[in-house]
Amino acid sequence: MLSLLLIGATPASSPVIIGKAGPDLDACLSVGEVGGFKDPAKSFLSVRAAPDTKAREIDRLKGGHWVVMCDDAKDGTWTGIVYAPGDSREMDCGTGSPVESERPYDGPCKSGWVSSKYIKIIAG
Repeated sequence: MLSLLLIGATPASSPVIIGKAGPDLDACLSVGEVGGFKDPAKSFLSVRAAPDTKAREIDRLKGGHWVVMCDDAKDGTWTGIVYAPGDSREMDCGTGSPVESERPYDGPCKSGWVSSKYIKIIAG
């Protein structure tokens, strides 16, 4: 069997999974707020396609942006989030009700992976 090692390869996308708490609880259990930057006026949080600093950046969130925390990876250092586009705190993203089983999040809001150290739990 031939194995290929791609040096410097970008990690593939990894979908955010909802429903991890089971069919009797909300699809995602916590709400968080982006923050903890050294200089909040000049900082943003990169949202990535996979839980890895080398993964493709798909968005940037400013401090104060609210997110729904749905998934985690790599010993809790990465959080899979769902969030409303723009600066909106309105989050009717379909994660506040149970789902039958675990599945990748498929909208209507955006989703991706962020460093857990920049998310403060505010509910849940």
